[in-house]
Amino acid sequence: MPKLKTKSGAKKRFKVTAGGMVLYQQSRKRHGMIKRTNKQIRQLRGTSVLFKTDGDKIKKFFLPND
Repeated sequence: MPKLKTKSGAKKRFKVTAGGMVLYQQSRKRHGMIKRTNKQIRQLRGTSVLFKTDGDKIKKFFLPND
């Protein structure tokens, strides 16, 4: 049986915490900032936690070794 490889795109985008939750970076912060309000830009800072079911899918299919 071959080893399962981690998807390299997911490795760059997600991080699994010690408690098993999956962190991700907020989207819509790369370009087009001039059309966003200051409130939107402020709220998109930092990382967020995926919902449990979505996080479970990410860990199973994309990050099998984490």
